Amino acid sequence: MQIRLVSITVDDQEKAVGFYTGKLGFVKRADIAMGPIRWLTVSSPEGADGVELLLEKMDFPASQIYQQARFNAGIPAVAFTSSDIQAEWKRLKEAGVKFRGKPQNIGPIMSVVFEDGCGNLVHLVQPAA
Repeated sequence: MQIRLVSITVDDQEKAVGFYTGKLGFVKRADIAMGPIRWLTVSSPEGADGVELLLEKMDFPASQIYQQARFNAGIPAVAFTSSDIQAEWKRLKEAGVKFRGKPQNIGPIMSVVFEDGCGNLVHLVQPAA
């Protein structure tokens, strides 16, 4: 069994794909119109081959409430790893990404949270060497 796809809800798919490709450097993998649904995925060129992030349009009212509650509570929707969190933080900050602080050492990891501009918090983690 493998994890190949994970989804996050976004308030605007066009804005989301712009952020994840333009700011984070991910690559658009799929953009398929399926009636009223747009199947839109991205992946990291540094990540495992075949693993994609689905940028799912948030059109279910309960998901809007859930997303806002997580955001307000400071709970990230997804986590990404980096082998050099300080360099990544600096690069993303220069690209205009809004962070909630600076990378912090919290035991076995370095950690920082940023906003994707589409209603989600993203946890950036550097595992211990």
